[in-house]
Amino acid sequence: MATRNVEPKEKARTALVVPLVDAQKAIGAQINNGKELSARKIHTVEELSECRASYDTWHDYTKELLRRIFSTDELAEEFANVLGFAYSYIRTPTIEERITAFQSKLRRDLERLKSICERLPLIPSTAVNSQTDPKMPINAIERIARRFHLITRQLRERHENRTTLDIVDEYDVQYLLHALLRLFFDDIRPEEWTPSYAGGSSRMDFLLKSEKTVVEVKKTRRGIGAKEIGNQLLEDIGRYRAHPDCRALVCFVYDPEGLIANPDGLERDLSQPVNDMAVSVIIGHKGRLVSQ
Repeated sequence: MATRNVEPKEKARTALVVPLVDAQKAIGAQINNGKELSARKIHTVEELSECRASYDTWHDYTKELLRRIFSTDELAEEFANVLGFAYSYIRTPTIEERITAFQSKLRRDLERLKSICERLPLIPSTAVNSQTDPKMPINAIERIARRFHLITRQLRERHENRTTLDIVDEYDVQYLLHALLRLFFDDIRPEEWTPSYAGGSSRMDFLLKSEKTVVEVKKTRRGIGAKEIGNQLLEDIGRYRAHPDCRALVCFVYDPEGLIANPDGLERDLSQPVNDMAVSVIIGHKGRLVSQ
């Protein structure tokens, strides 16, 4: 009987399943987290154990993140496919040798993750480009937030001293933002109750029901700066995590006077996924007059 030649099945090609900018942001955040871990000083067994525990969390999260960003597990396995902590001797290693092995492995993991991040623009994408598609909620909201100060400034410029809209407090920010959200979204539900958290419940500013996205609005003022805003946002993140209709949380902080000294740092620190909820913090201020 003649044998039939069976051609090997073609290996599935790895592709991005999220927009490129989102992938770069997410992986970049993990690189920064890994750098912070790498910078920790380790001198004792207890300190090494703490760092190892933090490393395991960072490593597992990064591997799962890569699985969700790409259509195959190829790059997740590339990142994770590293030998364990290697020691130079067969005998029981000293604490110094264990610390050196740990730091070496972390550096290798970081280099591998950086390599993946650098190759992102070369990887084909099956996702819609979020920068050109206003239907993608987080990116549409971000476009509004980044231009918000430009919009408020334009509204103040009216001929013959006609009445205009002055943004004085948080309610004014909500009022204008609600109108701007109408450009992209149909079902906007203001002031929905959030579930109980830390003994009480509160109202969210806007719920985009179809997109399962919550928009929370803050405004800085004298006495309400980075520390106070940061604490409020952490409470919001914990609260919305329990809401059944919240799969993404966008926190817009309007800082017209530039009271937050390091807006990029605050955005980066708090724009981290929490369980299955995406979190994006956007700070708009007079120094960020961009035309995105």
